Amino acid sequence: MNHSPDELGPDGLDSDELALRRMLHDAVQDVEPRDGTLDHLRRAVPARRARKRQAVVGMAAAALFVGTAIPALVHVSNTAASDANPAIAGQASQAQGDAGQGKGPDGGESAIGGSSGKAAGEGTKDRKDDSKGSPSSAADSGPTGGPDSPAADPGGDTPVCEASQLGSATATVDAPDSAGVVYGTFHVTNVSGGSCRVGGSGSVGTLAQGAADATRITVVAHTSGDAAAGLPDPSTEVTGLVLPSGSAYEVKFAWVPSQTCPTTGGGSGTGGSETGGPSSDPSPTQGVSTTGATTTGGDSGASTQMLLTDGTADGGVVVSHTPEAGSPSASVTVTNACAGTIYRTGVLPAS
Repeated sequence: MNHSPDELGPDGLDSDELALRRMLHDAVQDVEPRDGTLDHLRRAVPARRARKRQAVVGMAAAALFVGTAIPALVHVSNTAASDANPAIAGQASQAQGDAGQGKGPDGGESAIGGSSGKAAGEGTKDRKDDSKGSPSSAADSGPTGGPDSPAADPGGDTPVCEASQLGSATATVDAPDSAGVVYGTFHVTNVSGGSCRVGGSGSVGTLAQGAADATRITVVAHTSGDAAAGLPDPSTEVTGLVLPSGSAYEVKFAWVPSQTCPTTGGGSGTGGSETGGPSSDPSPTQGVSTTGATTTGGDSGASTQMLLTDGTADGGVVVSHTPEAGSPSASVTVTNACAGTIYRTGVLPAS
């Protein structure tokens, strides 16, 4: 229904609307808020506003995280895909430069999974072939110098040399040096058709001649720093030396005089006694045999004491060597020797 402006109330409402408003006012005029409602509203409204702000900030942070995480995840996925190693899938990964890499057969570096299993097998085969060609220990192949060179055999697998297997024993002596020291060498050869092991260094004995005094002649083992500086160092001596057929070993000695021969004679002109080495034989009788020996500087055996042209008594010392097997023996005479010390070595590979 349309009403003219004259029929409307001061609020722009017609009579029916005004009546309805009065009814509603009358219905709620007795309604009052509970106690504390105002305080509750004062607290609840700011809390609600704070929750809204937190929700907005959280959504913004989540959006920022998603925006940065997705590109990083894509990058990691691409990297992992490019570095994947299907050859070792399901197994623990190995650090770069560790067991995963090594030298390939061509000298370059190879990595597990980088080549086929066949290539890895070929590298192992090459290493085995190289090990066959590499030099082995002295106990297996002997020292440098060929298969016929003497070699140390401490295990004793080779039989000990018998007297019948040793021969061609020789002895040589050098001229005295500036200090009057005389050096000599005994050389013993394996004349058999097979290899044998030297059982020991044998014995070195002496026999005084002419004015030489047997009681003032001694035989001692050579040691580092002694008076026989020209002898090889004791560290070069070997035990259990294996002699292939035709090879030899040596025992060296040095005569170091303690005094010169007397000018009026004297001494034991009829012989002397043998001073044994580590395996000394019984003292030889007068007149040691020099069969197979090279003697320099005089004759061997006992001789009648004589005066030299300068008035010095003639004296000499016969130095002999007998292998551990008992033969063959070789001897040599050091002339113008009456008192002193024989320094002897052990077994040495023939030079």
